[in-house]
Parts: sequence; C-alpha cells; structure tokens
Amino acid sequence: MKTPAQARRIFAALEKHHPGADTELAHRNAFELLVATVLSAQSTDRRVNEVTPALFARYPDASALRQADPAELEALIHSTGFFRQKARALVGMAGALVARHAGTVPASMEALTELPGVGRKTANVVLGHALGVPGLPVDRHVLRVANRLGLVHSDDPVKVEAALGALFPKKHWTRVSDTFILHGRRICKPTPQCQMCFARSLCDYAHR
Repeated sequence: MKTPAQARRIFAALEKHHPGADTELAHRNAFELLVATVLSAQSTDRRVNEVTPALFARYPDASALRQADPAELEALIHSTGFFRQKARALVGMAGALVARHAGTVPASMEALTELPGVGRKTANVVLGHALGVPGLPVDRHVLRVANRLGLVHSDDPVKVEAALGALFPKKHWTRVSDTFILHGRRICKPTPQCQMCFARSLCDYAHR
C-alpha cells in the first residue's frame, strides 16, 4: 500500500493528464444525474447522453417518470442496453422518490441506496456531482487504475472505496474518482499505454 503522501504525488501526476476532471454524464440537476447514472450501467456515457435529452423532455421529474408507460420508456432507453431492467428500476426509483422524499433526490448514502436500482457507485456519483456531498464512486476503471498503481489490493468496490477514502482528503474524493475514471478510459486501459503515463515512475504495474 502507498502512503497518503505517495498517493498525493500520484494524483498530482494524473491530474496533469486530466485537469478539471468531471463526470461526462450530461445533467442539469440531481434527478437527471441519478437517472443518467442508472442508465450508464453496462453502457457508455456518450450513449447515455444521446438518450437523455428526449428522455428528460418526456419525463422531466420523478412524478412524471413514475407514471411512465413501460413500452414507451423502454423504447427511449433501448440503446443503453438492459432496457427492460433499467426501465423497471427507473419507474421504481421515481416512485420511491415521490413516496419517500416528495420527489426530491435525498442527499445521503443511506437514503439513496434504499431506492430501487441505486447502489453505492450511483449514490456516490450523485452525491459528489449534484448534491455537494463528498463521494468516491468506484467503477471498473477506478478498480483497474488504483490496483495497478498499488494504491489498493482488492477487487471489492466497497473495500477500494474505503481504502482510497483513507488516502485522500474527503474534499478531493469526487475529483480523485473522476480523474481515475478518465485515466482508465484514455490511458490505463485494459491494455495500458504506460509510456504515455506521467505516473509511471510511481506505478507498481509499470515496474513489475
């Protein structure tokens, strides 16, 4: 395991690649980001961003989405994959938002993860990017990058979230996750481009 000081040096190196890293999911509010993040499972942010303008024009809030016709909703989100499962989750999530939170997206991990279709990763995305609550989403890119760098030694997202959270100041959690995600998409891919990486001198994988 790296020390917090080593982790900060690694993060500074990665930030040179991805200054101002942020989520690539287009959204105007917490509800839209919540829906977009649910749709992003097993899909790409680009594909989700192609779908959501029409989706939000038809269902602008939880009250509208909870009453969606399943066939119509499935048609709108079909290209994101697993559209039937996602449609059920979105309608259930919207219904729960209305029933439990007056249609407002709650600003706590516990309340968010009680919503249908919402796990820790999705909750952390919404908390960190739309609600001003530090969150550290762990997806496959974060798992890959953090393990290769030697910051963590686990494939368990919950354990990795806790380990990274202990290495970085809470106020930086969301930016750390965004930076790792972009690095995993652009440079530290399944077949990594180590020669391009500014953090290679600090990386365990590059020195195996």
